[in-house]
Amino acid sequence: MADIIILGILLILVIIGIRSSIKHFKGEGGCCGGSSGPKVRKMKLKEIRETKTFKIEGMSCDNCIKRIENELNSMDQVNAKVSLKRKEVVVKLGIHMEDSVIIQKIEKLGYRVII
Repeated sequence: MADIIILGILLILVIIGIRSSIKHFKGEGGCCGGSSGPKVRKMKLKEIRETKTFKIEGMSCDNCIKRIENELNSMDQVNAKVSLKRKEVVVKLGIHMEDSVIIQKIEKLGYRVII
């Protein structure tokens, strides 16, 4: 009887582990894990019109940095650099852009921007 209980507990733990691993590699877990695709090249801006800094909660690894930088750098006239240590992103813009546009892009990824 004890063997069946132990086997049942082990089975439950294995199922939980597999589910967590699947979420992790899809980028849905507590840490985004895995690769988020090819790195988007940072745009070299001819003229920097604005520089904005946003504090970000929820980043925990280098992949978090890549995800945010890729999302922002895929936008026209945007050059973003994320610092995990300072928990912030510095965004250089070649055009005027509302803060809400940048915040929306970051929060779409599951992070929280602190204003």
